[in-house]
Amino acid sequence: MAGDKTRVDERAGAEIVYGAEECYKKSIELLEELGFPKGVLPLQNLEECGRVRETGFVWMKQKAHYEHFFVGSNTRVSYAREVTSYIDKCKMKKMTGVKSKQLLMWVPIVEMSMEDPADKKIYFKTPMGVGKSFPVTAFMTDEEKKEYSEKGNE
Repeated sequence: MAGDKTRVDERAGAEIVYGAEECYKKSIELLEELGFPKGVLPLQNLEECGRVRETGFVWMKQKAHYEHFFVGSNTRVSYAREVTSYIDKCKMKKMTGVKSKQLLMWVPIVEMSMEDPADKKIYFKTPMGVGKSFPVTAFMTDEEKKEYSEKGNE
């Protein structure tokens, strides 16, 4: 029960939206606000999204667990039914519900950040403090890649 109380407390005062269309819109707005490419959290069939502006706590619930293969980083990522995080400028930290397959093992991802958006790299960190960076283009939608290349970036 203590875990339930904490969960309720961290969601107190949240702005919550329901339904696939509204949740998708809110998740894209959040990624854009943080400076991340729109494809970095390709969650499917979202049912509920919430944000507590005072603490930076966010969550996204989808109908079922989802796995996605990012061709640009050659990485398989698993998203639990619920993904949570605390957000800050160019950073999602204390993430839950996201795992990356590394050498036959699923490794939790607890943080994703862009130290300098001009650097054009996203850094992913595990609970052990070990991380790896990838170019932002590996997580861009087709539309973003087109705009990016039209601006003369590669």
